[in-house]
Amino acid sequence: MSGARRSDIHLARVRLPKMTFDPKWPTPCCIDESYKYVFLPVCYSLTFLFSLVLNSVVLVRSCRPHGGAGAGRRWNTSLIYMVNLATTDLMYGLSLPFLVASYVMRDHWVFGDFMCRLVRFLFYFNLYCSIFFLTCISVHRYLGICHPMRTITLESKRVVKVTCASVWVVVFVLTCPIFRFAQTGEKYLNCWDDAVDKDFAEYVPYGIVLHLLGFFVPFVIIGWCYSQVVRTIFQSLRSPRRRKSIKTIVTITLLFALCFLPFHVTRTLFLLLRRGQLGGCNAMKAVSICYKVTRPLASCNAWLNALLYFLTGDKGAPCCWPVERTVRRDRRNGALWWPLTILKKDGAGEEEQEAAEKVERELQVEDESKSSRIIF
Repeated sequence: MSGARRSDIHLARVRLPKMTFDPKWPTPCCIDESYKYVFLPVCYSLTFLFSLVLNSVVLVRSCRPHGGAGAGRRWNTSLIYMVNLATTDLMYGLSLPFLVASYVMRDHWVFGDFMCRLVRFLFYFNLYCSIFFLTCISVHRYLGICHPMRTITLESKRVVKVTCASVWVVVFVLTCPIFRFAQTGEKYLNCWDDAVDKDFAEYVPYGIVLHLLGFFVPFVIIGWCYSQVVRTIFQSLRSPRRRKSIKTIVTITLLFALCFLPFHVTRTLFLLLRRGQLGGCNAMKAVSICYKVTRPLASCNAWLNALLYFLTGDKGAPCCWPVERTVRRDRRNGALWWPLTILKKDGAGEEEQEAAEKVERELQVEDESKSSRIIF
């Protein structure tokens, strides 16, 4: 079939594993994927540009010295999480140009088998690192707002650094099997996103576990943590700023769900349908289109995190202010670190004595726990 290449007719063949042949699909299910040769390169190119610019600025601002030669600089625990998040988002963006080139050439991979495995690995490794760091940030906010006194030792910078290192190691272990499954095709030089036909039956269980541990469990944790944060804000604040705090929390949670939930749901359905031939060819076509369309949504999170940092973070100057100046400046002119700062500033004069005492305790430990200043 050298004279009739699949890239010329814009068709992708989803072949059923021999061991699970279904008489409902007597022939391979042909899916028209010509749209992705325009849609995905455009989306990935924009994601690459935005991710490169925004995350680079975050990292530069985070590491740039500020003040005179004698001025000290210390990172709080929130900033450590943000730097790790920006790093993995930047690495994710750097893996996209290879995929853009492949789609522009209509699925023709010219970078070799090793680069195919490496690019696919980096794509998912950094994707799930981003999800895990967002989960850590949500837990960090929950502890800082709901249990500020009982979790001071757990929010030390040493603990946060160990947590970040653990995230890199755990996600590496979780995604390293991609090196085995991702490869170029034998007859048609394409870089497979999941696995070639002969290995697909083995890939499906791994893919389901990856989705479960890499997204669905963190998603439940994030939802629970932010629900507790909202409940605490309701109980502790009676000011107009409470509405703004809750609105920001809901916005971040919805953006996380919008970016990652459709992608993982459609990809899970895609794997199950392709493995078990459930629903027939029409269902396979619909799920395949939804899966391809939602891929850029997951990629958008690589620059949305940095954008939210600029929109809701400290707009004053570099992120790494000297500690003494940071505390004085936050108390003097009201930094925009939300929502714990709002709890500090507005809770002291409230009618409920219990809430006022809680806020007062938070102020007393501010110098000891700089993790109370929450990023975006």
